[in-house]
Amino acid sequence: MSRLDKDPSIVEWSSEEHVIPYRSPIDNRMHRYFVDFYIKKKMPDGKTKSALIEIKPKAQTRPPAVINKPNKRYINEVMTWGVNEAKWKAATSFCKDRGWDFEILTEDHLGLKF
Repeated sequence: MSRLDKDPSIVEWSSEEHVIPYRSPIDNRMHRYFVDFYIKKKMPDGKTKSALIEIKPKAQTRPPAVINKPNKRYINEVMTWGVNEAKWKAATSFCKDRGWDFEILTEDHLGLKF
């Protein structure tokens, strides 16, 4: 967050203020997705561009590898992937309707090493 405060091109930002409805593939019910960040950035041409940003561990940004004997951990990873994918599809549509971008950032984008 301090990166956002220090970046002179960031006009405004907020955390978990945009709520997007999505249907969970786990229970087929509607839920609310609180996206991590909203940013509005001033571009070099003077125009502004808005985006919603989600921060996730890289391991959660792709489906889990299929295994022969599913265990609890694998089932949890599959369920997490399904919910995340539903959230991200809803966020992509939400942003497209507004002319915004939707981005998922991982530790690689943030320069973190674990």
